[in-house]
Amino acid sequence: MADSRGRVWTGVLRVEPHRGDHRVALRAAVSVAVPLLVLWMLGRLDLSIYASFGAFAALYGRHDVFRDRIRMQASAGGILLLAMLIGTALSVVSAPAAVSVLVVAVIASAVTLLAYSMQWHPPGPLFPVFAVGACATIPATASAFGSVLLVGGASVLFGLAITTTVTLFTRAQAETPRKSLRPVEATAWEMSITVGIATVAAGIAGLLIMESHWYWAAVGAVAAVSGAHVTARVIRGVQRLVGTLLGILVAAGILALDLPPLAIIGVAVLLQASAEMFVGRNYGIAMVFVTPLALLMVGLAAPIPADVLLRDRAVETTIGVVVGTIVAVVSAALRRRR
Repeated sequence: MADSRGRVWTGVLRVEPHRGDHRVALRAAVSVAVPLLVLWMLGRLDLSIYASFGAFAALYGRHDVFRDRIRMQASAGGILLLAMLIGTALSVVSAPAAVSVLVVAVIASAVTLLAYSMQWHPPGPLFPVFAVGACATIPATASAFGSVLLVGGASVLFGLAITTTVTLFTRAQAETPRKSLRPVEATAWEMSITVGIATVAAGIAGLLIMESHWYWAAVGAVAAVSGAHVTARVIRGVQRLVGTLLGILVAAGILALDLPPLAIIGVAVLLQASAEMFVGRNYGIAMVFVTPLALLMVGLAAPIPADVLLRDRAVETTIGVVVGTIVAVVSAALRRRR
């Protein structure tokens, strides 16, 4: 038992070596900065959340060869657009929150299988779950579908263009061999079922306890059940929780400054770059930057009192990590018994 706890805390605190992460951070910063600046100039920062989710596509395949990286980014970008459209549809029809939770869980399970087969990096459905949940809770009309496709689609395409341009001009050598599609095996199905159960359980728990921003609980649960084995999942959950709580303190300081929109964009770009510097090295440190970034983006799209945002993020993430960790441990115990 003591040995197991030691492995967990060693994993929580370990910081992996730098592997050219500054290049990925720069690509990520440009991919999110340009769409947000365009929206600012057009006076439509209310659409910034669609641009931000579209920009997430540029984060895939950070150390893969160009062919694999562009394939991952294109497929992930398409899934992110679909997730935003589904979330928007749930908002337009005013679907009950419980129905939205079930839809998010189904998407989480399906994307888990897709990510496994296509060997996405980062793996798993975290970004699509975040996208569908956030869009489902933002008030929208039918015209929002066009905004998703226009703004989100343009952001995805811009990220692909940045990746292509950087590759053409730098001719950077990849660090991993080319990947091919792999068959969906029993391991993938176990992961898919575990993710689905954790997502729906955390979403319902978050809905019952806090009601608002329940999707943050779902995202926290997805993070907590990600990993090849139970120790990795527990490590991920602890890093998510501790990093989020520290990130909330950072967010509180930023929000207290009451910055103008242009300054918020500048801070968001710096946070995005900082997160990419550490996400592959220590997930907890990355969450210190991701948390205020997420709160700033939500605040731009749908202004909410800062104290409500901070409270909801802390409580919902705690709910999600606790539920996800329980599901991960139970799943591992059942697997060992079989």
